[in-house]
Amino acid sequence: MSFQTRFKVYDPNAVKRDELMGVIFDIERFAIHNGPGIRTLVFFKGCNVKCNWCHNPESYHDQPEIVRITEKCIGCGTCVQKCKGNCLSSNWSPGKAPVIEREKCLMPNCGFCSTVCYSDAITVSGRYLTIAEVMEEVERDREFYGRTGGGVTFSGGEPMAQPVFLEALAEESKNRGLDTALETCGGAPWTAFQSVLKFINTVIYDLKHMDSDKHREYTGIPNSMILENLRLIDSLGIPIRIRMPLMPGFNDSDDHIQATAVFVSSLKNLQALDIYPYHRMCEPKWEHLGIYNEKHGMPPHPMEAVRRLAQVARDFGIEVTVGGV
Repeated sequence: MSFQTRFKVYDPNAVKRDELMGVIFDIERFAIHNGPGIRTLVFFKGCNVKCNWCHNPESYHDQPEIVRITEKCIGCGTCVQKCKGNCLSSNWSPGKAPVIEREKCLMPNCGFCSTVCYSDAITVSGRYLTIAEVMEEVERDREFYGRTGGGVTFSGGEPMAQPVFLEALAEESKNRGLDTALETCGGAPWTAFQSVLKFINTVIYDLKHMDSDKHREYTGIPNSMILENLRLIDSLGIPIRIRMPLMPGFNDSDDHIQATAVFVSSLKNLQALDIYPYHRMCEPKWEHLGIYNEKHGMPPHPMEAVRRLAQVARDFGIEVTVGGV
């Protein structure tokens, strides 16, 4: 069954609920900055927004993909010999890390090279999981959820890229008495949101730029649907945290911070505006995925500058955090 069939054009009469599968690239435990209390994060693969500062570039594509960590490679050549797509042999010599010709790679229908790599230099990002398999991981920390008011947070990537699986997973979480949070960039049709939000306690919503043309330039899509979805979520009375990742030269001006503060201060259910300084921890991931990024090496903001911008927003009477604290 194709990805499009499984997740985008789901027919409930054709696939039973317990047969639904989603593409998940990570499940992280003991998170404390992604909703109230101690939480488990479920990272969905796939995203329709291509931010050129993304700290989870392994989430771009909606199917499992190969990750190569050159520093771990011992140059044994086992993966080259076993590769079924002949995508690792170009210019390889013993003792040297092979270069992946990704256009030849047979993923997501292969991944055999990752199973024979002795040093874990080649791995697969993304796996198909059922609702039961995800919940088995989430339930491991139920004791901590109860003590801290925590629960499960659906993140990504963009969880709304897999709305059918997300809805079913959120419903199952709620049925088990778990607090649920959704992290989203808002770039999905409102009809999809309506189905999912019935089972969500808190929404953590990305706002990247208030100007639609600038937003399109840096992310690939305009922001009109994103802003409208945010207004509609607010109208439902769901608590909202706004998350704004700062990018040097993109959204770090006083004028933009002021425009953002004016907009979010109009939300009736706003909890806080969380400003996240740009960091470079994502750069190794770009390399591991064979992604060229022109932002590589760009220095982050000095913290003094970030705190000053946070104060600009606070002057509009809203709660503002830096880095989630």
